[in-house]
Amino acid sequence: METFDEIKIAAGELPAEQKQELLLFLAARLRAEGGGLPQPRKFSRKEMAGWIAEDEEDMRRFRTQRSDELGPT
Repeated sequence: METFDEIKIAAGELPAEQKQELLLFLAARLRAEGGGLPQPRKFSRKEMAGWIAEDEEDMRRFRTQRSDELGPT
């Protein structure tokens, strides 16, 4: 059997369609071997609200910066 690094290199050289086929093959094998998914992560409403506020602030700054760069219309 080839080493894992050799397999990664070979997989990287595959066309996109074959990469997808390989991914589906590996997922099916993991499922058959009983490899479960990790438990879903749980976040508090406060954490999510903080992320949303941060994202909104980033978007506000981005829009302000873009309008400053573009100048008056």
